[in-house]
Amino acid sequence: MTDRSVTDRALHRDDAGWITLFPPLAGLPAAERELVVARAVPAALPAGTTVFEPHQACGAFLFVTGGSVRVYQLDQDGNEIVLYRLGPGSICILTTMALLAAERYSAFAVTETPVTAVALPGGTFDELMGRSGGFRSFVFLAHAERMADLMRVIQNVTFESIPSRLAARLLALAADRKALSITHQQLAAEIGSAREVVSRHLKSFEKRGWVSLARNRIEVRNAASLRAAAGGAPA
Repeated sequence: MTDRSVTDRALHRDDAGWITLFPPLAGLPAAERELVVARAVPAALPAGTTVFEPHQACGAFLFVTGGSVRVYQLDQDGNEIVLYRLGPGSICILTTMALLAAERYSAFAVTETPVTAVALPGGTFDELMGRSGGFRSFVFLAHAERMADLMRVIQNVTFESIPSRLAARLLALAADRKALSITHQQLAAEIGSAREVVSRHLKSFEKRGWVSLARNRIEVRNAASLRAAAGGAPA
């Protein structure tokens, strides 16, 4: 997120409670914790806001405190693939990489819901990385965890069949619900495929009685069969 986008949406700095969402930060020595809180800039972003996009410079380290941010890339045909989502207590691996390597972003991030966040200026991030072992440990551990998420995406796209990925994602999105409000295009982005391909497999699922399709709606009719089709594919 750029300094300008944060500043344009800055809120009052009268609530430092956000740091409790990040226990390693809350456990920093008092001087370092106070530096984080003093320099942090709270922000409120409406749904549909572009947080960053390819080739954009990174000016701040973002802590998500509420809502959901979708991070994704586009392939050469313009198909979207979701890399990961940021929710409360999350940090962004692409932001970390951009700040550490002084590089620009290589993907898109868009708020899916209204989002609250806190941005730490890039200069403060560099200062803390240099002087605080606790802050470094927090950043690198979160970085490693998010890298594991990316590796799962790569594994799914590379090694799992589309029906397997589609079945697994339907089950994950449905959770305890039977019906999903989602378009075929959105579902294609979830598994890194084209809308036409997803629509074809969904119709096959429907013929088998696994799902029921309506406009922007998918109802899970046979979760057991979907689980069997998903096999070992992670959700």
